[in-house]
Parts: sequence; C-alpha cells; structure tokens
Amino acid sequence: MPKSKDARVTIASECTSCTRKEPDNQSTGISRYTTRKNRRNTPTRLESKKYCFWCHKHTIHKELKK
Repeated sequence: MPKSKDARVTIASECTSCTRKEPDNQSTGISRYTTRKNRRNTPTRLESKKYCFWCHKHTIHKELKK
C-alpha cells in the first residue's frame, strides 16, 4: 500500500525534566503523551506543558524524533 500523504500525523511527546537511563546510556523521558498535529501549520517540533505523573507537576513535553 502507498504511504498516506496526510497533513495530520500522530506524534509522541515526552517529559523533559524526568529521565531514566537506558542500557545503552541513552536517557529517555518516562512520561509520554500522544497527540495529532498538522504538518503544514506546525512544521517545527511541538512543545506543550502537560502534567507529568512521575514528577507530580506540570512540565514541558517535547515532540520525539521519528
């Protein structure tokens, strides 16, 4: 099947303040949210303030790389 050229894509965002170490020494955020964004209107990475259930406060969540 051909890949969809849809303007709306599903993205994942993760907490920037709380991190944990992976076995290959990469740090990843623990709290993650998924949302949809319009690629044409917002071509840059999305940042939003969301509630982190590990930090128990509102923190900045940034879009993950694909």
